Amino acid sequence: MATDRDRGSETRQGGVETDSMKQKERPDAADTTQMSFGAHLEVLRQMLLRIIAVAGAVAVAVFCLKDTTWTLLLAPSECDFCTYRWIERMARAVGLSDFRFSQFHVDLIATDLSSQFMTHVSTSCYLGLLCASPYIVYELFRFVSPALYASERRYSVRVAVAAYALFVTGVLLTYYVLFPVAFRFLGTYSVDARIHSTITLDSYVSTFVALTLVMGVVFQLPVVAFCLARMGIVRATMLARYRRHAFLLIMVVSAVITPPDLMTLLLVSVPLYMLYELSIRVVRWAET
Repeated sequence: MATDRDRGSETRQGGVETDSMKQKERPDAADTTQMSFGAHLEVLRQMLLRIIAVAGAVAVAVFCLKDTTWTLLLAPSECDFCTYRWIERMARAVGLSDFRFSQFHVDLIATDLSSQFMTHVSTSCYLGLLCASPYIVYELFRFVSPALYASERRYSVRVAVAAYALFVTGVLLTYYVLFPVAFRFLGTYSVDARIHSTITLDSYVSTFVALTLVMGVVFQLPVVAFCLARMGIVRATMLARYRRHAFLLIMVVSAVITPPDLMTLLLVSVPLYMLYELSIRVVRWAET
């Protein structure tokens, strides 16, 4: 006959097996491993050191590849940039065989003794961070993923990939379209024939970096709309109802961040409005 002690032991064993089975039945559970505050700080420190090491190594490589780097950076300032050739080919394809961009030349100068070297260093750091950004996103996801449920991890991966793809799209749009057009307009604009423009290297690089960052951030609109929809703040019907207001706001923002000419305004506002329409569809998908 089983004693009370044996029954208690069996009950405890059954309870352990039940808890274990419940844990297995919850694949969506987050990692509940407890870590002290100091351990979290140590993990964060190691992550930051790895990010700094990788970004620094890429920045050094970019610094050493000076000729290739600056050939790419200065290419949008040339009158034979690939964007102009593509536009001329498209014009010929639609029957405008006489369409040609006029030749132009803008001198770039360095006014300080150390400006070229310091600009080279700062630009290498910026490009190092930009090129190492996939690894940085991966490290950040590894840091926060233990606190997420399995379903949240899946959404986080999709959101991170979409955000990075949109950021790269914004950077490429700036490099191939926005910055060449802005440089051509502002560099060749003159209030009088006796005044010639000479652009400093610092101004060229700072304008390029600012435009790439602004467009990269602006292109996050669908991701922001998705997050707001998941939180129940925005709905697709609301975004669709305010289409005209959004178009007007996009035109105002485009006029602020671009040179004051109609071509550049259209080249920026049209993709931004397309992003708004994409955001409506993303929000509608998030609501299902």
